[in-house]
Amino acid sequence: MYQSHFGLQELPFGITPDTSFAYACASHQEALNTLLVAVKNGEGFIKITGEVGTGKTLLCRRFLAMLDESYASAYIPNPYLEPRTLLLALAEELNVHLAKEDDQHHLIKGLTQALLSFAGQGKSVVLCLDEAQAMPIESLEALRLLTNLETEKRKLLQVVLFGQPELDDKLAQESVRQLRQRITFQYRLGELGRDELDYYLAHRLRVAGYRGNRLFTKAAVRALHRSSGGIPRLVNVVAHKAMLLAYGEGVPQVAPHQVRAAASDTPAAKQKSWWWFGFAMLLASAGGIGWMMLK
Repeated sequence: MYQSHFGLQELPFGITPDTSFAYACASHQEALNTLLVAVKNGEGFIKITGEVGTGKTLLCRRFLAMLDESYASAYIPNPYLEPRTLLLALAEELNVHLAKEDDQHHLIKGLTQALLSFAGQGKSVVLCLDEAQAMPIESLEALRLLTNLETEKRKLLQVVLFGQPELDDKLAQESVRQLRQRITFQYRLGELGRDELDYYLAHRLRVAGYRGNRLFTKAAVRALHRSSGGIPRLVNVVAHKAMLLAYGEGVPQVAPHQVRAAASDTPAAKQKSWWWFGFAMLLASAGGIGWMMLK
């Protein structure tokens, strides 16, 4: 691999969410601040949405890592579960023993007692659900029933929904209007701007041990932003491939042609690249037609 060629201690552009590489871009920092304020205020439901690859899972991990001992946290990465299974998964995350053969009523009753016990210890319980757009409506309703329990000051269970934009469509259904009304804080994650992308690349390279001069030329950064749309996951995939190409050519910098070649080998990025290329060709054709008409 190219670590020694570029003087790196590890690969800088992996696609596995790694909090040590987390870059506090404006969108992520605002979302994190929203989460921290919301749980401090004891809100019931909080919603974070974003397109695929914008870093929702990484944000979730950063958020959980910042909760202090006054919180008991639970994380369910795949909530595509029927209500009973979801309740059992929550109990397991909280180290609460429930009989698997119990019906939903008794499971909710057991979890309610556990939440009251946490409250007696001065702890708030925060449940984070990743990929929440996949949750069945019935499971969302089971969670809403759990969040009904509250003291005079705050909810005993706070739920953070992390999901793709399809989550908004699911919550727009009439059958979950009660839950929708309880979402008091929400945030939509955005993509990296072109200037932010330059800082993002430099940050990840620095964390990986790079100490040299600019590795991605300014033109390469522009090409990378065009091909990725500023989506961090696509940035990582294309940047990694571009560095492999630069290593193969034995050069110390990543140039635009390497980024374009890497993007053409990445289906999700290639679509963006071809859209841009097609638009440019359309403009060129229109200009040519206009020139001919003027003649």
